[in-house]
Amino acid sequence: MSGATTSAPEIPGQSTPQPADVTSDTSNSHTPKRSWWADGAAVAAGGALIALHGSLLGRWVVDDAAITFAYARSIDEGLGPVQQAGAAPVEGYSNPAWLGLLVVGRRLGLFDHRAVLGVPDLILFPKALGMLCALGVLIAIACAARRLVTRSWLVTAGAGVLLGANISFVAWMFSGLENPLYACVATVLAATLVRAVTTGDLLGRWPAVASGLLALVAALTRPDGAVLAGVYPLLLLLTLRRGQLGPRARAAALGTAAFAVPYALFIAWRHLVFGRFVPNTAVAKAQELPDAELFGRTTGELLTFAGWPLVLVAAALIGIALTRPGMPRAALGAVALPLALTLCAFGILEPDWMGMYRFATPVWPLGVLALGLAAVGLAERGGPRPRAFIAAALSATLLLSWSAQGERAAAFRAEPTLPMCLVVNRDGVMFNEYADRLGTRDASVLLPSLGGTLLTSDLKVYDLAGLTEPTIADALAAGDAERLRRYAFQELRPTFVHAVGVWARKTGMTERRLTAEGYLPLYRTADGGGDWVRADAVAHPERLGPLRAWAARAVPDAYENGRERCPTHH
Repeated sequence: MSGATTSAPEIPGQSTPQPADVTSDTSNSHTPKRSWWADGAAVAAGGALIALHGSLLGRWVVDDAAITFAYARSIDEGLGPVQQAGAAPVEGYSNPAWLGLLVVGRRLGLFDHRAVLGVPDLILFPKALGMLCALGVLIAIACAARRLVTRSWLVTAGAGVLLGANISFVAWMFSGLENPLYACVATVLAATLVRAVTTGDLLGRWPAVASGLLALVAALTRPDGAVLAGVYPLLLLLTLRRGQLGPRARAAALGTAAFAVPYALFIAWRHLVFGRFVPNTAVAKAQELPDAELFGRTTGELLTFAGWPLVLVAAALIGIALTRPGMPRAALGAVALPLALTLCAFGILEPDWMGMYRFATPVWPLGVLALGLAAVGLAERGGPRPRAFIAAALSATLLLSWSAQGERAAAFRAEPTLPMCLVVNRDGVMFNEYADRLGTRDASVLLPSLGGTLLTSDLKVYDLAGLTEPTIADALAAGDAERLRRYAFQELRPTFVHAVGVWARKTGMTERRLTAEGYLPLYRTADGGGDWVRADAVAHPERLGPLRAWAARAVPDAYENGRERCPTHH
């Protein structure tokens, strides 16, 4: 390759001085062939640790994931991208790539069809996808490590232990949401570019196209995944050599086109079908322009969760590895760049109500890969003292980090974020029962917990959170609660309304307003919210008393016991 300096092959583990120029695209190009047994065992052991930790979450799937499940059902049944039969097309999801996997699973009879040993496949299938993606992450880590260090199994094993112990990573890998696919794609992108660098093929057509397509999949998995489109061009820029501007510009253009052309077509299709350039969910969540204060606060919280001693040791080791002669800087940059970009993407997003750093899922595998490559690479190229120092520093900081995370992990496992099964029983089944006992026909319900309701409800469902209701999304984005209420009461006119806690306060769906709009209480909560029915929809008023008495017993039971009982097949 023109302009590249030639260096002798690196020998991982050798402590003698290495050639000074290790930022070239051919560093470590003669990777020694080694058995895969040790790496395979490390992948299997890491996968087992992740699966074991994930099993402690039981049947938990977060309710928002079930919104995508409902769309997968509609698409597979030929209804199009709608939340339920008869609804208008609305992009109430932001993860079309993950949605596509669910549609394929349903078409193959693996998803939304049956229960296995009493567990619905609506729970089993997305968790199985999460496990496959976790193995994909570990395999990608092993592939990258094998090209840069002799003891690649040590990098992979360390990654498995760190990821398996991280409740943030494990929880969202088994949540039913798109996080597993995003984390896997981000790690595969890093491994792909490590291979391109170490084989001297960074400017080749395949790495350019592959990096663009992987970034495309990431962007179609989560909107913030689009940041990965910048990894390949930035890597080309940071490894630029005199006389290589033209070839690198052409490679960057090819990689960018592989991402931008299909993504632009997708955006055009989105606008044609849904009338928006962004998902309706993005409008409802009202993401504001990022600022330094938001970035500092969110990233600071994430790094505090990881543990500052560990973060500082990791940053020092990665920094030394990127600047020390004898280390494969360009290959390490192929890992550090997606790590930095996904961390920045996390930092500019508004904190998520689901907690446990949901948007940080790809940061964890990229971080442990960068840390493992730096630590093992420096240890193999150093003497006994540096190795002892690295081992001691990592051991001490990891113990501090795990002990600090232990209490939060236990709390999350005991009370995970809004389980789908709870919403199925509290909202889906409950409002079906309300309608049956009152004898209402063509009933509808307005409520903020949508996923489990869509999977089980016989009613027409309206989303108080706005994810699948464009008018409500616009009102929430504008902070116009009165506009939201006018639309709800004058146009939607739901038969039933469920609003409690923050959603009752945020939307103004309070007892006073609901009473003024002609709604009668069925079940009240201590915060002034509850379940309401429109008075003129009650054909048999004498049934209200017995229904209220039944609800007083059934609703608390749904809250207490509804997490594991999950009749999601409707």
